[in-house]
Amino acid sequence: MRIAKTSPAEAAQLLRDDQDLLLAAVAGLTEDELRAPYQLSAGPLGHFCDSLHDLLGHVLMWDEITLAALRDARNGRLHWSLDPRWETPEAGSALNVGGVEAGRHIPSELTLHRYQSVGAALLAEIEQYDDAAWNDPATGGGYDGGIGALTEYVSTPPGHGVFGHAARHLKAA
Repeated sequence: MRIAKTSPAEAAQLLRDDQDLLLAAVAGLTEDELRAPYQLSAGPLGHFCDSLHDLLGHVLMWDEITLAALRDARNGRLHWSLDPRWETPEAGSALNVGGVEAGRHIPSELTLHRYQSVGAALLAEIEQYDDAAWNDPATGGGYDGGIGALTEYVSTPPGHGVFGHAARHLKAA
């Protein structure tokens, strides 16, 4: 059985720190500056973000999927993204490319607003759990280990620290 390595409070703080890292990188930048070429680290599925605007859209998309996975678990079901057909490099890469491309059609101001709104909702979703519920297998919606293990799994990029999605891509900057 999978066991969470963090408590809900630790998870929320790590996620908040990662959100703040990306918010600091984009603070005060204009639309043109956010869309300007920016060197970011490629993820395990390749390189698809060419600007800070792209990175906002990319992390936002995965935060939205994470939030939906946690809400589905709270309602006793496993999210579509955890189906083995979606857990492939090809499907993950297609989601990455498609999500970034879709985000390019949204003004940076709205992308940033949505990133902050989804981030706050994700934190609220995590903070509703106490330590016992966080580790209770019954809270995982069918995921082995409970909501804490599920949260860590869906919020952590492969090969990088827990809850470090923005940090993963910003390390080259």
